[in-house]
Amino acid sequence: MKPKQRAKILADVLMTVGLLILMGYHLWGDAAHEWVGAGMFVLFILHHVLNWSWWKSLFKGRYPALRVFQVIVDALVLCAMLGLMASGVILSRKVFAFLPIQGGTAFARVLHMLSAYWGFVLMAAHLGLHWGMLLGIAQRFGAVQGSNKLCSMLFTLLGGGIALYGVAALVRRGLPVYLFAQAEFVFLDYGESKILFYLDYLAMMGTFIFLAHCAAKLLKSAKRNQQP
Repeated sequence: MKPKQRAKILADVLMTVGLLILMGYHLWGDAAHEWVGAGMFVLFILHHVLNWSWWKSLFKGRYPALRVFQVIVDALVLCAMLGLMASGVILSRKVFAFLPIQGGTAFARVLHMLSAYWGFVLMAAHLGLHWGMLLGIAQRFGAVQGSNKLCSMLFTLLGGGIALYGVAALVRRGLPVYLFAQAEFVFLDYGESKILFYLDYLAMMGTFIFLAHCAAKLLKSAKRNQQP
């Protein structure tokens, strides 16, 4: 594997880990949350630099349904990340405290909440749209053994089970309330177990990965059926 491809994978892995840490704000404290958030900002810029070819090809070629779907998801991820960065700077009490920013904190809190939860959903969907590529990389490294058909079947069954648990966790943790701004503040349990928290959030991430992966497969299948 080429160094650039390794760097892309490393950046994506670190962004995924960073996202999960950020979602568990109450488990790590203000300072850690802000520094990890600043790190995510750097990784996000690096991600786009490493994938500059995607930007260059954006207005080239045909746009079948799957590509349209991918571009919409990627554009929404960009919007969510920009919202997180802007609101995070306004709300910062540690990393960006030196900036002479006054006011706007009420709006920034709502924007931060919306951007965080939609960013979580959309980044999981982004992973799901590229799940076939990630599975191929895992096979190349020997992390996944067996034929493509067998792997696909096993991952579908496992993914379906995780997705079902993720739906239950999503409802239990009230994710729709935060996604649609039905509350101005996130209700946090500062005494909860980190293990249980991340089991729930990994499962919820798995739900959106699974749904996006299934959507991609359906769109690919529809395209094949339309071809003469």
